[in-house]
Amino acid sequence: MKKLTDLLLITQNGMGSGDAELKIKLLGNYFNVLISDNRLPGFIAFYNEGVKVLGKDSPFQKQLNKLEQQGVKLIACSTCLNHYQINDIVAGIKGTMPDIVTLQCDARKVITL
Repeated sequence: MKKLTDLLLITQNGMGSGDAELKIKLLGNYFNVLISDNRLPGFIAFYNEGVKVLGKDSPFQKQLNKLEQQGVKLIACSTCLNHYQINDIVAGIKGTMPDIVTLQCDARKVITL
């Protein structure tokens, strides 16, 4: 029997819609709360503009590394990385849409930002 875990989906470069600077600030705050509260999802999947969060100029590199150190698996959509011409990511692994679908179907809870 599979161990059920939570899945966080990041689909944008930031959190919410609207002002780009605020979106980045909100996602940074969100990551900080996840880390400090120790209420971590098992997986975070990044697709569409969300893969930009993992790009080499990411303001979230330290937080992403901390999440990985605490056991969170980070997976980026390869098709999306290719679309945005992101060759290197600062954390996590490159995955496929079937990987993301499997995570969604197997997750206890799915949260989309």
